[in-house]
Amino acid sequence: MTYRLFFLMVVLVAWSSFSQVGGKNVYQFLNLPVSPEISSLGGKNITSRTSNPSHVLANPTLVNFDMHNQLSANYMNYFADVNYGTASYANDLGRRTQVIQAGITYIDYGRFEGFDESGNSIPEFGGQEAALSVGYARRIDRTRFYVGGNLKLISSHLEQYSSLASGLDLGVSYIHKDLNLIVSGVVRNLGVQLKPFNDVKESMPLEVIVGISQQLKKAPIRWHITLENLQEWNIAFRNNARDEEDLNGNVVPDDPSFINNVFRHTILGAELFPDGGFSLQLGYNFRRGEELRIQDQRSFSGLTGGISIRFNNFRFSYSYAQFNRAASSSFFGLNINL
Repeated sequence: MTYRLFFLMVVLVAWSSFSQVGGKNVYQFLNLPVSPEISSLGGKNITSRTSNPSHVLANPTLVNFDMHNQLSANYMNYFADVNYGTASYANDLGRRTQVIQAGITYIDYGRFEGFDESGNSIPEFGGQEAALSVGYARRIDRTRFYVGGNLKLISSHLEQYSSLASGLDLGVSYIHKDLNLIVSGVVRNLGVQLKPFNDVKESMPLEVIVGISQQLKKAPIRWHITLENLQEWNIAFRNNARDEEDLNGNVVPDDPSFINNVFRHTILGAELFPDGGFSLQLGYNFRRGEELRIQDQRSFSGLTGGISIRFNNFRFSYSYAQFNRAASSSFFGLNINL
């Protein structure tokens, strides 16, 4: 059964290669960071294997016995009064090898003034979305490979419209404990709408992610490299605001290079004292930095950072993400050993 699951994942990765990035799918909240630690490592990470059960929401193969009886709750004050958060809990089913995780992801878009087609005021309306998930993973016998999945039930209510969907995350990881090495691949948000918004089914925000991380032998530092949105290679696009004009009036269009496109798939992260009671995280998201930067101005777009402190059975986490000079977000997390 384990090998069949792995084979199914490989097939689905190939099948998903025609998918698109951003703005063309429903339930985009599913691709937001799942915890302050993940946010501080660049916004996406699938190789942070700690006792925080929220990380299983990003990669089901990260579930481990250190998560047993751990409860995690995270909250982000996003843009324009948008509230976002996750919560998760993990429990050992027996023999220290059968750990299951359950979690929820939610977003509240706040209240909006309503107007009809003639401009007359109508009652306010809001929008909320949520996803319930259950995750499980197991090691392939006599190997260092782990396979797992998250099964999700997704609900969305936007003004008078509502929808329901089912989703699935599939992951595979190679974990070499002696080398402190983790290599992971995840296909996220496979699924289909069970009830569309307006009788027209829309596609899920499917994403393929690959990551690698390792802790240095002679320094308390763990580095991370994450490659995102591999289901579509060409994610760089022309920005007309960056076109250049020569002295003769000829316009040289902005044309992102091959290397530029490669970097837009790349996220770098590093943790200082990753296993300690006090740790620092730093990350850089090249795509975010390139798409949100303002020409000839430094706005530190794409740069993220965070801190994590443990007090007895509690661990507090905080991350800060700078998008541009006008927008930033803070992410707060609490992990409790019950």
